[in-house]
Amino acid sequence: MYVVVYMTICMKNLILSLFCLGASLTACSQPNTKPVPATPITIGSIDSLHSDILQEDRSIWVYVPGGDRSGYFSQQRYPVVYLLDGDAHFTSVVGMMEQLSSVNGNDICPQMIVVGITNTDRMRDLSPTHVERGPYLNAEAAKTTGGGEAFLSFLEKELIPYIESKYPTAPYRMLIGHSLGGLLAMHALVHHPSMFNSYVAIDPSMWWDSRKLLKETEQTLATGQKMIGKTLYLGIANTLESDMDFRTVERDTSQASEHIRSILALDKTLKTSTKSQLKYQSKYYSDDTHGSAAFITEYDALRFIFDFYPLKLRGKDYQDTTGIVLDKIREKCALRSEKMGYSVKPSEDLFNNLGYQALGSGRLELAGRYFRQNIEYYPESFNVYDSYGDYFVAKGDTANAILQFEKSLSKKETPETRKKLDGLK
Repeated sequence: MYVVVYMTICMKNLILSLFCLGASLTACSQPNTKPVPATPITIGSIDSLHSDILQEDRSIWVYVPGGDRSGYFSQQRYPVVYLLDGDAHFTSVVGMMEQLSSVNGNDICPQMIVVGITNTDRMRDLSPTHVERGPYLNAEAAKTTGGGEAFLSFLEKELIPYIESKYPTAPYRMLIGHSLGGLLAMHALVHHPSMFNSYVAIDPSMWWDSRKLLKETEQTLATGQKMIGKTLYLGIANTLESDMDFRTVERDTSQASEHIRSILALDKTLKTSTKSQLKYQSKYYSDDTHGSAAFITEYDALRFIFDFYPLKLRGKDYQDTTGIVLDKIREKCALRSEKMGYSVKPSEDLFNNLGYQALGSGRLELAGRYFRQNIEYYPESFNVYDSYGDYFVAKGDTANAILQFEKSLSKKETPETRKKLDGLK
């Protein structure tokens, strides 16, 4: 409320009285109900482990696909994204992953577990070598640098085994790092390429230690052997000075441009290497700064790394009566398996949904094929037998419906399936 400065005290009192009266009447008109407690929305959990290598406890943020439904399709196993500076990028990467892998039926990339690794001493853990100072850090900031090798040892010997023993992982791993984290991601690719299948380096600090890692990258690429089967996506932010472009920055020698010059040198090395076995792509983000480039880089990286992944079912595929979609899915899974290095099955809910769509439109035999295929892929799942039981109910085959519901309940007792079985008996 705005009060005119020359309003009289009497007018103020009148307005105040009317306001209080209105508020009282409003309060009296409201039902006397207790507020409903809010239900929190969670996208992950905070886990921790002790590291003997680093001599400290480490906190990690973990997202597993499915949320409340993770126990429903319980046979699923997922590739894993290891995310440096986890607390800064966790929510955005998880949201992006869900959007691209499941929302609205998307399958741009596979559903993946996300492990966000939070920092205790970022400068120590994400720097491969010790330096006394550098273009963008002083002697005080440089004191603890050089712990990158120990940190990677912690990942390889402690964190990764811990995640793979506790969570439903598949044998495919990705490492994402931004800035100093991007430097460590490049260091891991060059010196420990077997740790991860794919790498995302976002505007990495390649200037570190007088471009030492850049020189080591050139030497490694000359052999080519270490990079076989590996994938790298490099995001380059616009950190050019306002009076510079790509032509002028290459000739510049000032400290102000060293960051982007070192990244452009890396990009050139990767693109011109004749012996590299690396699957590689880079992109310059002219509208993004060092800070904002992370999100768009991660998005483009997922689409590039998994360019072979989308199934791309069309509207007519969902109306198929011949079963050709089954063949299309099998062929796609064979390609995914070849590219990812392990046997990739279609998600349990894909055939489940296709089966119920066929069932709802009266294509009973096709529905049965989908449900039987799901049993073949996921024989330990209670849900596949429950769905197959619904198929027999639709056919009017009570005996086989009872058999399938009993199989489902032998895997897991659920009230929905029990109710169906009791109804038939």
